[in-house]
Amino acid sequence: MNKEKSTRRIMLNLRTLGKYTATPGNGCTRLPFTEDAYDAKEFIRFLMCDAGLKAHDDGAGNLFGVKKGKNPDLPCIMMGSHYDSVINGGNYDGIAGVVCALEVARILNEEGIELEQDFVVAAFNDEEGMRFGTGYFGSKVMLGQITPEECEKFADKDGITVAQAMKEWGLDHTKLPEYKWDLDKIGKFIEVHIEQGPVLDAQKIELGLVECIVGIQRYMVTVNGRADHAGTTPMDMRLDAVDISTKVVSKLADMARAKNDGTVATSGFFRAVPCAMNVVSGKVEFSMDIRSQNNDNIDDIVNNIKKLLDEECSKCGASYEIEQKLHITPCYLDQDMLARLEEAAKAKGYSYKRMLSGAGHDALAIGQLLPTVMVFVPSKDGRSHCPVEHTENEDFTKAVDIVIDMLKTL
Repeated sequence: MNKEKSTRRIMLNLRTLGKYTATPGNGCTRLPFTEDAYDAKEFIRFLMCDAGLKAHDDGAGNLFGVKKGKNPDLPCIMMGSHYDSVINGGNYDGIAGVVCALEVARILNEEGIELEQDFVVAAFNDEEGMRFGTGYFGSKVMLGQITPEECEKFADKDGITVAQAMKEWGLDHTKLPEYKWDLDKIGKFIEVHIEQGPVLDAQKIELGLVECIVGIQRYMVTVNGRADHAGTTPMDMRLDAVDISTKVVSKLADMARAKNDGTVATSGFFRAVPCAMNVVSGKVEFSMDIRSQNNDNIDDIVNNIKKLLDEECSKCGASYEIEQKLHITPCYLDQDMLARLEEAAKAKGYSYKRMLSGAGHDALAIGQLLPTVMVFVPSKDGRSHCPVEHTENEDFTKAVDIVIDMLKTL
């Protein structure tokens, strides 16, 4: 392959896709079922067609481009990632994996490499879960794991449900079960992604071969107290939702540290109602995101948080509700493809290491059911989900290079 040519194409495609954002000049904000996401999807469609692929949508906002193989009846090889982003995120998370998959397809065509099976480029919708607080929407639709009822239940900060947002794109959430793929038709899944952590960059290693993606559980907790006057209500007569919530949230990180095996826990969303300086808060909503390669660790933390909530609420007569937003168990990736990628990296002279992924990806959802592999490229200073997120374009080309070599051996 012509590495210089590939690097230049990857750079131009990423630069163009970075323009589809609701926050120009302040990172990438490309939330699902928005105008920016639609425009990005349509540009990806153009790139698919330009790369010689036959592009088609499903009814969930996913886009697939197909390069026919010698025997289309064989299970396909799928490669891709997501095209949505977090709020004020970077221009590489997710979308770079779509661009790399497109570059692989283009090189296969340019070099006349014909695979036995179809090669499918996937651009998934709403992996981040940023708008509706869920995650892996597009890939889980493909797997048949999203129901119409869930689309009516989950809503964004403005109260717009997934079902309503889909309607704005002319999509019908009641038809989601029809968009499930026959999983026997997908033989393998490959995802290239930025590391989103500091390991590869700090150790000056060119590629990461992911052996395991941690499990993730996400929750929204609502503590129901009582709004009162901040000056006239005695401390022992308050049902202070902030007081209760902070006592619980402050223990979350220490619970994860106590596991001492890489388990992490985060409360990244906290909202007090009515949020006034002179009012005892009557309600608090906060999030929990807990990740570990050991699912028992996650369950243990959740159970301990519930015990704390029971204790604190019972002291004053408050109440709470806890809603699970996401539950995915840890995923160990395909050893055969890992070994082939390792051999390709050695043959090309690229430095690499086998590693754990602390971030969730579409590969996490897909890898529960299908042979899956991930390749990481370095993130400068480990920064991600922020405007300064950066990866050198040449690093993506190295990932594409070893994926091409692996495909030749499958």
